[in-house]
Amino acid sequence: MSTIELNKRQEQILQIVKDEGPITGEHIADQLSLTRATLRPDLAILTMAGYLEARPRVGYFYAGKTGAQLLTDKIKKIQVQEYQSIPVVVNENVSVYDAICTMFLEDVGTLFVVDEKSQLVGVLSRKDLLRASIGKQELTSIPVHIIMTRMPNITYCYREDLLIDIAKILIEKQIDAMPVIKEGDGNFEVVGRITKTNITKLLVALANDEVL
Repeated sequence: MSTIELNKRQEQILQIVKDEGPITGEHIADQLSLTRATLRPDLAILTMAGYLEARPRVGYFYAGKTGAQLLTDKIKKIQVQEYQSIPVVVNENVSVYDAICTMFLEDVGTLFVVDEKSQLVGVLSRKDLLRASIGKQELTSIPVHIIMTRMPNITYCYREDLLIDIAKILIEKQIDAMPVIKEGDGNFEVVGRITKTNITKLLVALANDEVL
């Protein structure tokens, strides 16, 4: 690597890229309150000197980082909201039979149960519904709130959470899906869901270099 003497701005750029790379020139300029055009000569010098490397659709990164480190950095910045999908909810008073029908029609493995105010009160998994079906009770007369998992035993997440952290929780707790909630006044509004399928979509996107 070259040992040319850097000016103050170039040192600032290098530190930003070390801390946050891969990062685009636009984002670097924003942090320094400068225009992209103003930074272009500095970025060119740092790149030619071997301090930085640049890749299309990725941005600038510190030359000392390996490909694995770049991929790790990229994954650690992805939030839940970037890959969450639409939640499938049912009211707490619907029957187990109706819940089973909803699960099959929507082709999902988990249903989120809400009250009359559309606030999260429970979660229904395939196992919950199967367990209820094995008994000799009439499924059309059993409300789902009898068999659902209730608070505080529900594992949930927020849109701003890092997807890699949520993936670890899905594995550790051996659950297929997690509600994404918006919290307010002690209530939980379901605004999305994260499933193992969402995580698989991220894996495919990474393989296709579709994640910036």
